[in-house]
Amino acid sequence: MTSSATTTEAASVEASLVAAARDGDDEAFRHLTDPYVRELRVHCYRMLGSLHDAEDLLQETLLRAWQNLGRFEGRSSIRLWLYRIATNACLNARRSQRRQVPPRLNGPPWDPYAELVPEAPEILHLEPFPDVLLADPDDPEARYSAREGVELAFITAIQLLPARQRAVLILREVLGWSASEVAELLDTSVPAVNSALQRARRTLDADTPESPEAVSLASGDEEAQVLERFMRAWENADMKSLATLLREDAELTMPPAPGWFAGRDAIVTWFSRSPFVFGDPAHRMRMLPTHANGLPALAVYSAMGEAEQFDAYGIMVLRIEGGAVVEITGFGDGTLHELFGLPASLAA
Repeated sequence: MTSSATTTEAASVEASLVAAARDGDDEAFRHLTDPYVRELRVHCYRMLGSLHDAEDLLQETLLRAWQNLGRFEGRSSIRLWLYRIATNACLNARRSQRRQVPPRLNGPPWDPYAELVPEAPEILHLEPFPDVLLADPDDPEARYSAREGVELAFITAIQLLPARQRAVLILREVLGWSASEVAELLDTSVPAVNSALQRARRTLDADTPESPEAVSLASGDEEAQVLERFMRAWENADMKSLATLLREDAELTMPPAPGWFAGRDAIVTWFSRSPFVFGDPAHRMRMLPTHANGLPALAVYSAMGEAEQFDAYGIMVLRIEGGAVVEITGFGDGTLHELFGLPASLAA
């Protein structure tokens, strides 16, 4: 079958599903939208930097699509129409929010001996994105492609952009849409799209000293070995072993905490002193390996004293290079585990 014939057949099937869905056939609506759910969730995450918000906006997108299907005229594909709804929903969600910055742009590294400063509204409230939600787990090629543009450094950097510039950058440079397609989606002109893209690039170049897409991944064997040793050291509260796994210039951030730690010694000192980690001898930890944002990660569980179970505590995303951990991004939110498909607790 020729390419044009295949395209015509696909358009015919889509038109039939649209007609059925307009008549209230929710199964037809699911057939119409299910192929795009994963990529729409990732798109919302790129726009918002928050997994919880991305889930909410994905559901809002599907609800709006169901309610407004009668207005779909078929002049564009269902995919572009859904992206229009999702992008506008994300733009509206961030319209009233003031600009937030990541911890590294908030000031110099913290003193590990100082008291922990509470979360601050001006600090970016970033969340990790589970690799299992990126693409069909049975399609390795799709999973690899979906990882493009979800690196934590990139997600952090683009949150510095005004929402409309962020949308243009994502659609043009991550998804590879043409300027005319983006202009149609955003109801603007091609020159306006090109101008927004240029401004977005200038902002990223000024605010990020390194390319946000430059992430060096460890090999599978190296990653597994480092993770195993890291978990063992963490669960045993073995600071000496943990220190050997950190590169001398390693960094630790915990958004939305307003500060960050620079260097192996500072990180180990803070871990050993913090009541949230090892500063309280009654505080016990367990971990499960996972992946987030294309990087190795650990789901953390905690228990106090003789508790009979370890409860979900948060997610740590690690960047590993040359057999050492060079960056830790900690997310102290136990509600993330469910979205990662992980248990809410572990037996002691």
